[in-house]
Amino acid sequence: MSFQRVMVVGAGQMGSGIAQVAAQAGCDVILQDIKEEYTERGMRTIATSLNRFVKKGQLTEEESAQILKRITPTTEIEMARNAEIVIEAATEQMAIKKEIFKKLDEFAPQQTLLATNTSSLPVTELAAVTKRPDQVIGMHFMNPVPMMKLVEVIRGLQTSDEVFQAVMNFSEELGKKPVAVQDFPGFISNRVLMPMINEAVYCLYEGVAEPQAIDEIMKLGMNHPMGPLQLADFIGLDTCLYIMEVLYDGFGDSKYRPCPLLRKYVAAGWLGKKTGRGFYVYE
Repeated sequence: MSFQRVMVVGAGQMGSGIAQVAAQAGCDVILQDIKEEYTERGMRTIATSLNRFVKKGQLTEEESAQILKRITPTTEIEMARNAEIVIEAATEQMAIKKEIFKKLDEFAPQQTLLATNTSSLPVTELAAVTKRPDQVIGMHFMNPVPMMKLVEVIRGLQTSDEVFQAVMNFSEELGKKPVAVQDFPGFISNRVLMPMINEAVYCLYEGVAEPQAIDEIMKLGMNHPMGPLQLADFIGLDTCLYIMEVLYDGFGDSKYRPCPLLRKYVAAGWLGKKTGRGFYVYE
């Protein structure tokens, strides 16, 4: 089973990246969001990303133009009727994702696979709102999608072996390295990463060191390419907080309790790079 017609729901940072790599792999892509301004912004993001590849000599101008032509922006979720696989990359909120999956289940052909790019939410719970739970699966891409190789492939309780293998193969066709993970809160990547970020925030909260010092120690001492506080700003502090809450609720373990300083920054609207202020100030 291979996929030529792909739909991506959500034209934000993750969705636009997924749409780009699918188009680069030769797929015809539908990029859907609820407002035209969102899809237009997503297309601009893709064009900017492709231009970087052109400047590096990894793509020609003609190849970049052809990739863009393979992506069709739309605000109509009914376009799922034309897709062989739909990858949902909407806001990391269970209620929103459930509504999307109900609509996708209604409009997508019976044989169409429904995937979610969720970074922490249970795939089994999303699958339960559809009439095809055996055809629902998690495809957790890493940010930035065009650069990062990993895709966590998460089987829900009812995901079929055929669907699992098809998505593993498709991930490789996209130039990614798929790794199989079971359906637990945070999967592997965020179950390990987010507590580290949260602990770095606690170090700042308790006055152990300044942000630059915390990040330098992790970069120089642990060979991390980016410090945990800088990475949190890049991910979005609201996203970090939400994932920590999913882990805390899912496991009921105090080690996943979000740092009060993280909550305070999110309440203040200091969400990181996207708002110009987080643990660092951005132009």
